[in-house]
Amino acid sequence: MIDWSGYIGLILQGALVTLELTLMGSVLALVMAFIAGLGRLSRFFAIRALATTYIEFFRGTSIFVQLFWVYFVLPFAGVTLTPMQAGVLALGLNVGAYGAEVVRGAVKSVPREQFEACIAVNLSRFQRMRHVILPQALPLMLPTFCNNAIELLKGTAVVSLISLTDMTFQAQVVRAQTGSTLVPFGTILILYFAMSWTISFLMRRLERRVTRNLDGVRA
Repeated sequence: MIDWSGYIGLILQGALVTLELTLMGSVLALVMAFIAGLGRLSRFFAIRALATTYIEFFRGTSIFVQLFWVYFVLPFAGVTLTPMQAGVLALGLNVGAYGAEVVRGAVKSVPREQFEACIAVNLSRFQRMRHVILPQALPLMLPTFCNNAIELLKGTAVVSLISLTDMTFQAQVVRAQTGSTLVPFGTILILYFAMSWTISFLMRRLERRVTRNLDGVRA
């Protein structure tokens, strides 16, 4: 008779690693999304080219390959990262590239009259973006940002390839030690779903709040 309490505890420890990866990776992805998304709208060709190169590279190559490069190849260039650092960097840069197009599209969707009004009242580019454009574009970004965060959560499973003890890695350990597949992988299936549902719930609340605040400003 297998005592599952210890094995479930092992998987829950992996869930904390997965949660940590998701949170830190999402922060990096959000930062990169705004930097690259706004960079593609820059009036300077060099900035647009750099942002476009980043976006196309990370969207056009496999997250598996990116993770292996970050963890196994960068040390040859003198940059050695822990498995956690490598996982956060690879996931954040990959998802950030998709988020960048969300930012660019949302900003472009703001009516042209808003830009013209900002120019008419002599707002600087930073003031236009900070006080007028981004507050209107943000509600358009949030639904896709939610999807990106969930994709990042699911993508954390790849870090088991570099021996980071996330949920998937721990489930594989439990399967190897017990010979059971149903219990460990059924457990992480439920945990992934619970985390995804929580992200969706929180993002829906944030979206309603941002939309309500924007409606109040417009009124």
